[in-house]
Amino acid sequence: MKPIVTEKAVMMIERENVLTFEFRKEITKTEIKKEVEEIFNVKVESIRTLIRNNKKCAYVKLKKEFLAMDIATKLGLM
Repeated sequence: MKPIVTEKAVMMIERENVLTFEFRKEITKTEIKKEVEEIFNVKVESIRTLIRNNKKCAYVKLKKEFLAMDIATKLGLM
């Protein structure tokens, strides 16, 4: 799991409470959800994925009571 830091990703953190990560192509949405919830101690509302350059990009929307901005700050993205 590797966080993606682009202008679009930062805007999604601020506006939509969404974190963006890059995973290996074989991982499933269920595995992504479990990994994010365990590592960051949050609850995931939904996950959208897309495959680009043989990597899976996951847009992880957190539940309202958990702020993506806090996680991004801990990761040093903000």
